[in-house]
Amino acid sequence: MASVAILGRPNVGKSSLFNRLLGRRDAIVADEAGVTRDVKGATLELDDGRRLDLLDTGGLWSGDAWERAIRQRVDAALQGVDLVAFCVDGAAGLAPADHEIAEMLRRRGTPVLLVATKVDDATFEERPAWFELLGLGFGEPVPTSAMHARGIAELRERIADAIEDDPDDADEEAVTVAITGRPNAGKSSLTNAILGDERVIVSEEAGTTRDAIDVRLDVGGRPFVLVDTAGLRRKPDRDVAFYARVRSEAALRRADVAILVVDPFEVGDHEMRIAGLALETGTPVVVAINKWDLVEDEDLRAFREQLAIDLAHLTFAPWVYVSAKTDFGLHELLAAVVRVYDQARRRIATGTLNGWLEVWTQRQSPPNHKGRALKLLYATQADVAPPTFVVSVNDERLLTRAYEHYLRNRIQEDLGFDEVPVRLVFKARSGTGKRVRT
Repeated sequence: MASVAILGRPNVGKSSLFNRLLGRRDAIVADEAGVTRDVKGATLELDDGRRLDLLDTGGLWSGDAWERAIRQRVDAALQGVDLVAFCVDGAAGLAPADHEIAEMLRRRGTPVLLVATKVDDATFEERPAWFELLGLGFGEPVPTSAMHARGIAELRERIADAIEDDPDDADEEAVTVAITGRPNAGKSSLTNAILGDERVIVSEEAGTTRDAIDVRLDVGGRPFVLVDTAGLRRKPDRDVAFYARVRSEAALRRADVAILVVDPFEVGDHEMRIAGLALETGTPVVVAINKWDLVEDEDLRAFREQLAIDLAHLTFAPWVYVSAKTDFGLHELLAAVVRVYDQARRRIATGTLNGWLEVWTQRQSPPNHKGRALKLLYATQADVAPPTFVVSVNDERLLTRAYEHYLRNRIQEDLGFDEVPVRLVFKARSGTGKRVRT
């Protein structure tokens, strides 16, 4: 897939432009500089149906503590891009940092499309600032305003003209994997370990990752998008932290699979809340017990027993013991991701399902109340991801939690859904209502 990187100094409107091109609020935007630190990717579909990887990058020549780390990530991202959308502030004019970036791009030789941001004046092309931008040597700039959607259609056209057809556009959809967990559990380190590259900034400081960072990779011919999310705090204390949490929760909701990264030295109800958020949407979860290399051999059994208690609500999900530092367990982790992804998309034929329904009711009779028994009349699988089963009954008020639990266990164990959440919907034939359980 072809790729386009949005590049520029801090606070020139790169993330706002990124969001406007995508047509959704995918990146955090704030008045303060330096909100974007990592390289964030998303798929942009052009008007002709072609797709490309659009990258939002951190501000270059920022002069802050993150400048070196941001520059390293941008340099790595530029290795494979087909086009750079070089953003300059059209309202404020050129700054020394813009000339530094322009010189760096000339040395690299990557095709450049110059974009003037924050341009709300229709007469911009008649002003001295226009000719100043022409002097950078990247051709005519595209004047844009992300706030008012000015010039966005023209920018999409210019991008489409600059990008050659990519035969890989027709490839299968990528598996979106959200890597989530409490702050400092090692999510970014694990993301980098899987990628085999330092694509995401890692620091001892909690909260280094501010946004949900999408990174594409290919494993065994199968495309993946890893989404490194910001750590989910209970009570974000700043606007950026609040929006980081919102983005993290949104990443979980759109993910095909969630990897819950657990620090074995710090486990509590935080993990329960994060897992609950994923299971609420029916997203399959793979539990990655990280930092396993730090557990002493004589303590392994004790740690496993304690984790089984702390994470009892996730016993159905696959657990993989990993180390982002030593790469231990990474192949098993990806194998588990593929397994639950495929499992969540399995379909059971209606005839097969009803054959099993008869077996289950013979093994354990449905409950009855005051001489009136629950009757399971018919069942069908209504949906996948999550697998959703609709059971027609004579009266859903006769259903007990114990029997509902029994049916869910039978579906998961006998039909091969033992590692993913399933939903059960009970509909009364008489029209008394329905009950939905996840």
